[in-house]
Amino acid sequence: MRLGLKIGDHDLDVKLRKVTKFLEDGHKVKMTVFFRGREMAHKDIGFNLAQRIIERFGDTIAVDQQPQMAGRQIIFVIRSSNNAKAKDS
Repeated sequence: MRLGLKIGDHDLDVKLRKVTKFLEDGHKVKMTVFFRGREMAHKDIGFNLAQRIIERFGDTIAVDQQPQMAGRQIIFVIRSSNNAKAKDS
């Protein structure tokens, strides 16, 4: 799921609802926060957005790959924490 740095709250909610469906279906989701132009000077805002997304899902997800810079984007991978329990059974 690709997110812009200046994403609005409603747009973020819409994208996170789609992410929730993917997670419920048992898929991993690669999240990307991309930077344009001078936004690169504000990497902290991008990391705050990534952390806000992770906190919003809470204990329902596990973070497979922590947020990290890769060129002009921050990438992280999440999965449902229920997947691990289902595979162990």
